[in-house]
Amino acid sequence: MEENIEGLKNPSAATSPPLGGRGAGSSISVFAPATVANVVCGFDVLGFAVNEPGDEVVMRITNKPGITISKITGDDGRLPLDPAKNTVSVSVQHYLQSVGRTDIGLDIELHKKMPIGSGLGSSSASTVAGLFAIKTLLGDDTDPATLLPFAMKGEEMACGHGHADNVAPALMGGFVLIRSYEPLDVVRLPHPAGLWCAIVFPDVDVPTREARQIIRNKILMKDAVTQWGNIAGLVSGLFMNDIELIGRSMKDILVEPVRSMLIPDFYLMREMAMNLGAVSFGISGSGPSVFAFTRDEETAKRVTQKLQQHLTSINIGSNIYVSTINDKGPRVIG
Repeated sequence: MEENIEGLKNPSAATSPPLGGRGAGSSISVFAPATVANVVCGFDVLGFAVNEPGDEVVMRITNKPGITISKITGDDGRLPLDPAKNTVSVSVQHYLQSVGRTDIGLDIELHKKMPIGSGLGSSSASTVAGLFAIKTLLGDDTDPATLLPFAMKGEEMACGHGHADNVAPALMGGFVLIRSYEPLDVVRLPHPAGLWCAIVFPDVDVPTREARQIIRNKILMKDAVTQWGNIAGLVSGLFMNDIELIGRSMKDILVEPVRSMLIPDFYLMREMAMNLGAVSFGISGSGPSVFAFTRDEETAKRVTQKLQQHLTSINIGSNIYVSTINDKGPRVIG
């Protein structure tokens, strides 16, 4: 299924829901998924959601106007409780301003169920969970994709750049192409049902801002042509259910050569994954997480286990995840 979401550049124009909603004391708990951005060759324009990990936001309507953050867990004290500095509350505030409900009072709890700085869209998952929570509490039944401009505000605060390749798949589910940012034009892509994703998050620090700064500003035309061909091949493979075409198209000659230097034994891990039966291997987002596509769950599990064993052998801890592509996006869990 292809879904084209246009006209989202202006948040106030994008959202004019018939708001009903619930009264003071009402609460909701929402889960939003982790995402793999870039998908090797699609820097800032491709991403997909996975089933795990993810983040949870608990939101309550209060009698006192304004937003408070009463609790954050799972972050080791790294995230701010100040609502003016937290991506969840900032994006929610932008949404409330757009729909004319700045009179409302909200209390937010954020429960980090995924690692920060993993390259798996940690800030995106939190932001999307918060936006989906307030949307649901207020009885806003518009398409969740209309929340995308507000989610991008959260990304801008988190890493200095309001890219959509994490927040769009987290919001919409599935595999997503950002065709254009000016104006914002997002397309939901099909994908083979049997595609599995093996994710390994090495316990090393690769901050997103720094990882963006080392990318080249100028590229050769021949390199650009190669990259265009790979992106087109990947999108074609998704539409054609051609896993072989997907695999041979997932090559990046622009960003990966630089960012891979920040990930211990990146090329050795790629060789190991491919020898174990993976059809592709690359960096998730800005790293340090790496991921591989496989044809089945068993191969995905074997890849994650072997790569984790290798990282342990060089004294690097890691988290591993195995998932199909998550087509649902955020969901109410309580």
